[in-house]
Amino acid sequence: MIRRLLGTAVVITALSIPALVQAQGVPGGIERGAREGERAAGPVGAVVGGTIGGVVGGVAGVLGVDQRPRFRTYAVEQRHPSYRYRDEVRVGAVLPSDGVTFYEVPQEYGVRNYRYTVVNDRTVLVDPKTRRIVEIVE
Repeated sequence: MIRRLLGTAVVITALSIPALVQAQGVPGGIERGAREGERAAGPVGAVVGGTIGGVVGGVAGVLGVDQRPRFRTYAVEQRHPSYRYRDEVRVGAVLPSDGVTFYEVPQEYGVRNYRYTVVNDRTVLVDPKTRRIVEIVE
């Protein structure tokens, strides 16, 4: 009986979490998914909810869907010079170690492990350790 109840709770959690974390991005998706999952199904729900929340948040990108326009406006207002990149600006591209300046992302956006820069007049989020573009902010 307990197994069946727990299984049902996990299924309900798995079905409801994506709607709850859709606009949260990966970090927010994991956190909110775990919180909602735990509330619905205890510790097992937290594990399932965190996993599902991270995946769903990742589909939306590093920044949440609702954060993208605000962050884009913020970045444009900063008027940082654009780095000229010869290759295609795309997620996964690795920027050179020289000539590119990375800027801190304000805390309010919740992506403290990333930096941003402007490449070919496009705002991009970058993993500063690898210089890999993780999101193009449009």
